[in-house]
Amino acid sequence: MLKKLLFLGLMCFALRAVADQDYELVTPVQPVQNADKVEVIEFFWYGCPHCYHLEPSVAAWLKTKPANVDFIRQPAIFSELWGRHAKAFFTAEALGVGDKLHAGFFDAIQNKNQKLATEDDLAKFFVAQGVKSDDFHAAYNSFGVDAKVRQAETMAARYGITGVPAFVVNGKYRVTAKSAQSQDNMFAVINRLIQQESAKK
Repeated sequence: MLKKLLFLGLMCFALRAVADQDYELVTPVQPVQNADKVEVIEFFWYGCPHCYHLEPSVAAWLKTKPANVDFIRQPAIFSELWGRHAKAFFTAEALGVGDKLHAGFFDAIQNKNQKLATEDDLAKFFVAQGVKSDDFHAAYNSFGVDAKVRQAETMAARYGITGVPAFVVNGKYRVTAKSAQSQDNMFAVINRLIQQESAKK
């Protein structure tokens, strides 16, 4: 009887520990690009107001993140429109202007109500940011960008992402505003997981 009570007590403790976690486990664990680093992936969509409002916190965190952290922005794709925006992200990346245009793309959609839903719309946006039209179209329709978009289409499912913004730490832990209880607490959770993973290396 004592053994049974002890077992039930341990089970209750385990269930409570899971319920109190401020992250979710990625199953199965996904490989990272550099095993010597702690990888943090941000899943986002330019049309997501929550992602837009989180951007200042992301920018502030990037200034203070540990040197052993690899940060990767990963556009999520859950519809055709999300796919076009992801393609714009990878196009900017291919042209070497990803960091420069990232905030501007958010601003255009969230504040200026630009849909940026077609290649022509996107071309006008890129040209307004100083990119040559021919360079934009060449990159936008390149094999490399198409390959990254196809890969992005599978990423959310691989990491168990059902909404954005969401972060994955070292291919193991998924952090969302819901799991962390708030957007404000997300980076506290991420930093703790980074410390935990760094200690293992």
